[in-house]
Amino acid sequence: MGLFYFYSMDNWKDILQIIPEVIIAMIVGILAGLILIWLIHWSVNLAIKKGRAQNLLYFKKRCKKAVSFLLPVTFVFIALHISGSPTWLLILFRTLLILAVSFLLIRLTFVVEDIMLDKYDITKKEDNRHERKILTQLNFVKNAVILAIIIITISALLLSFDGGQKFGAGLLTSAGVASVIIGFAAQKTIANFLAGIQIAFTQPMKIDDAVLVEKEWGWIEEINLTYVVVRLWDWRRLILPITYFVNEPFQNWTRNKAEIIGSVFFHLDYSAPVDKIREQLTKILENEPLWDKKVNVLHVVDATEKTIQLRALMSAKTSPQAWDLRCSVREKLITYVQENHPECLPLHRIQAQL
Repeated sequence: MGLFYFYSMDNWKDILQIIPEVIIAMIVGILAGLILIWLIHWSVNLAIKKGRAQNLLYFKKRCKKAVSFLLPVTFVFIALHISGSPTWLLILFRTLLILAVSFLLIRLTFVVEDIMLDKYDITKKEDNRHERKILTQLNFVKNAVILAIIIITISALLLSFDGGQKFGAGLLTSAGVASVIIGFAAQKTIANFLAGIQIAFTQPMKIDDAVLVEKEWGWIEEINLTYVVVRLWDWRRLILPITYFVNEPFQNWTRNKAEIIGSVFFHLDYSAPVDKIREQLTKILENEPLWDKKVNVLHVVDATEKTIQLRALMSAKTSPQAWDLRCSVREKLITYVQENHPECLPLHRIQAQL
């Protein structure tokens, strides 16, 4: 009976009568949206050219498509609502409007991130601990905000339908009950999320920290809600769950400051002139641009039945510079010993009895 009524002549007549009004309402809404889009783009471009609002560059880059989608949908929805259009059409454009608003909000989070990245640029100075601290917190907050926007969007979509109101209300309620979140904190996903909050604000590590983890050396590249990306020295990426950095020990070489001491070990014969080698180390370091002129030490740290072990200490401003400095000093000290004291290289003595 319902199907017969839908296809009855009277019903079709009603639909045909409404179609012109619907088309006119949609055209008016689209035109109004396009005009407003043009005005916004013209105003933004004018402000950028006059140099009064450089941050609008980020808005234009990130939000141009979102705004171009949101405004026509908004005006079409308003026009359809005023003209008394069919319910299914209103539901369709209401759904599109919710998605468009969500899309714009997500893009705005990236605008805020771009502005903060420009303000706290970690490449502008060597001692960038404060900038990396801010960016680490910003990265986590951005991901959390995007997740919240997605949850709210799904809930709003469910609430817009009669059959989904129960599920939408339940989703919003469960998202707001802290006791439920704490109760499920033992689960891996929630545990990772809580670990992310702890890392973002206590900061045992920050973006671009140099770390030694799982016997691999690299830099913290990304800190996401559930995992951390470590960029290794050979450009590989080590992916670890974020709980790893809460539950397992790891070395952070740049937590408080980037300066670090490097060491070079080598073995020589007992006849090696330690004082002359120490003087040569000083000469080498004075000609090294990577040395920060703070640490310059040479010690005999071990003595075996065959050789003595020397350790040279030197400091640099960053761990990558310290690595390159160590390699250079090691090479030049070996060359010095080979050219000036070859008899001091490790020897195997054999005493022959006649």
